[in-house]
Amino acid sequence: MRRQIAWLVVATTSAVVLAFLIPLGLLVRTLSEDRALASANQEAQSVAALVGTVDDQGQLAELVALNDQRSPFSTSVLLPSGEVLGAAEPTQPAADVARARQGAAFTAHAGSGAQVLVPIVTGDGTAVVRTSVSDAELHHGLAAAWASLAGLGVVLLAAALLVARRLGGRVSAPVTDLAEVAHRLREGELDARADVEGPPEVAELGQALNRLADRIGELLVLERESVADLSHRLRTPVTALRLDVDGVLDEDAATRLRGHVDQLQRTVDAIVRDARRPVLSGLDSRCDAVPVVRERVEFWSALADEQGRRVSVELATGPLLAAVDAGELADVVDVLVDNVFAHTPEGTGFDVRLDRSAGLVRLRVVDAGPGGVQASDVERGASGAGSSGLGLDIARRVAVAAGGSLDLLAAPGGGTQVVVTFAPPAD
Repeated sequence: MRRQIAWLVVATTSAVVLAFLIPLGLLVRTLSEDRALASANQEAQSVAALVGTVDDQGQLAELVALNDQRSPFSTSVLLPSGEVLGAAEPTQPAADVARARQGAAFTAHAGSGAQVLVPIVTGDGTAVVRTSVSDAELHHGLAAAWASLAGLGVVLLAAALLVARRLGGRVSAPVTDLAEVAHRLREGELDARADVEGPPEVAELGQALNRLADRIGELLVLERESVADLSHRLRTPVTALRLDVDGVLDEDAATRLRGHVDQLQRTVDAIVRDARRPVLSGLDSRCDAVPVVRERVEFWSALADEQGRRVSVELATGPLLAAVDAGELADVVDVLVDNVFAHTPEGTGFDVRLDRSAGLVRLRVVDAGPGGVQASDVERGASGAGSSGLGLDIARRVAVAAGGSLDLLAAPGGGTQVVVTFAPPAD
């Protein structure tokens, strides 16, 4: 914006300066010519007075020559007899000489210069005094005057540009501040507010941005409270389910059901915590992915053994830090493994691999099922097996929030391969 304002002011000022300087330059040229011609006319009148008072042609010729030596102009006298006294001049047009001999004093422009002709009546007839003005004398000092005008124009343009930059800064600085506040809001800093200042339009924009931020905060609080309320209501049926599990006679089945109920309870508690935690609390999340993935695979291994599924686990050695919360990473692992149990026949094995690839933490879950996956299955609400279609979308959003991605691919030997990547935490 500052650059556009500067160019606009420079263009406008340039038009005004040119409209002012061009006529002024022409006026200076006219004044220079008039000055030179006035001086030439004065000299011609002086010589004409000599012609009218000096009768000796020799003495008159000496006086005319002496005048030429002292003057920047060239003056000669055309006697009635046709003889020329003074400096030799180009042949004067006969019409101009005849007009002067008739008693007319005037200035004739010839070539690049001008000549002043003054008649003087003598006893022998009418003589004509001719003073020639060269182009250099006509325009003496004109180049310096024009250079001064050009310098004045440059100074005016520079001053206009300086004023435009200051004006543009006053206009663009509040807009830049508003953009900074908008970026802070985008990053989750919901208490960021803009300073209402600047031109009226910019101030109104700042007020609108502040009101929008207030409304976003209100809606977010309402949404989180609604989610927390719904999650809290789930605790009652979970408690009832736990009491019913205690009545199961089969101890093995009861143990497995208690494990599932415990997982459900942890999920509900996590939802409540997530709904009530501050917005910025998850912006710097990090965890060691190795123990999280190992713990979740061990949890699912019991159900895999019951269904006769082969489970292969390959985890990187040592810490493998990822920019994701441990609870969210555990949810991603649960979603991916649960999809294997939900969409493949019993007895279908799967592999879980965790390593580092291209600087990212990579989690792969590969099953030996029938395959037939599509990229659209990752979209929210899309499912080819009658499920809600939310699991993979949740995992994808967690990965994207952690600077990674989720890809649904066909496994090399048949089946499905889900690849989830997470960026490492910022230093």
